[in-house]
Amino acid sequence: MIQASSNQTASTLRLSKAEVVLVFITMLWGGTFLIVHNVMTVSGPMFFVGLRFAAAALFVGLVSARSLSGLTATELKAGLLIGVSIMLGYGLQTMGLQTIGSSQSAFITALYVPFVPLLQWLVLGRRPGLMPSLGIGLAFVGLMLLAGPQGGTLHFSEGELVTLVSAVAIAGEIILISRYAGKVDVRRVTVVQLATASALAFLMIVPTQETIPDWSWLLVVSAVGLGAMSAVIQVAMNWAQKSVSPTRATLIYAGEPVWAGIVGRIAGERLPGVALIGGLLIVLAVVVSELKIRRQDEAGVQDDEARQREAG
Repeated sequence: MIQASSNQTASTLRLSKAEVVLVFITMLWGGTFLIVHNVMTVSGPMFFVGLRFAAAALFVGLVSARSLSGLTATELKAGLLIGVSIMLGYGLQTMGLQTIGSSQSAFITALYVPFVPLLQWLVLGRRPGLMPSLGIGLAFVGLMLLAGPQGGTLHFSEGELVTLVSAVAIAGEIILISRYAGKVDVRRVTVVQLATASALAFLMIVPTQETIPDWSWLLVVSAVGLGAMSAVIQVAMNWAQKSVSPTRATLIYAGEPVWAGIVGRIAGERLPGVALIGGLLIVLAVVVSELKIRRQDEAGVQDDEARQREAG
């Protein structure tokens, strides 16, 4: 029995190839916040998001050109829906980075994890369980601390508010990816969703009255570089979530704000102590919301079944 327990623990701690890929893209994802924060000094948010995802769509399209002719109606629908959520998520997040730091943006964005069960409850009527509910509560407290309580009242800045809404959009993206994973070709649906996000972001320049920026090497290099990273991230997410459970994937994604905080601190960003505690509570909320509690009676039944199999 000790041998079996040891083997089970080892298998739990061992990462599969897909999980290693998710760890890698989470590190990349965490590093993008500081880059986008700096690019906002030379470009408006929607133009940059449009340029970034146009480059990403081009990269994926060139690599998977031969498979694009087999696009199905389901893949087109999935790509369009996911593309809308990507534009809202990244567009609003980029708007927020005009006025708040990369570390703070990353912690607020991480709220998409406890938002997933909350959104499923509000939209689909699926009530969250005990641990997701506890995670939502911890996330709320962490957000209050991160926003900066002053004099007993809370003052959310515009940047914090739009970043909070972007987290809801990213939660919608996660739900949509999980819904269509395994039903679509990864390459084709990724091209559609990236192209959709780019086109919608460029269209949003008109109602937001955003000006077209002047030529800037910082803008071009950042857009092409982040476009390549976005292509890798989106393809990897669509591919890995076919074999990695949502729980395992989400726990890996929880490291994103930590990596962003490390990069931001190296660059000179310093969160206040109370805000840092709030960020840590949000990371804790991410982990807690994905924990599963096995009831004692269920555990007893499974143990009895295991003993019967051994006896037989």
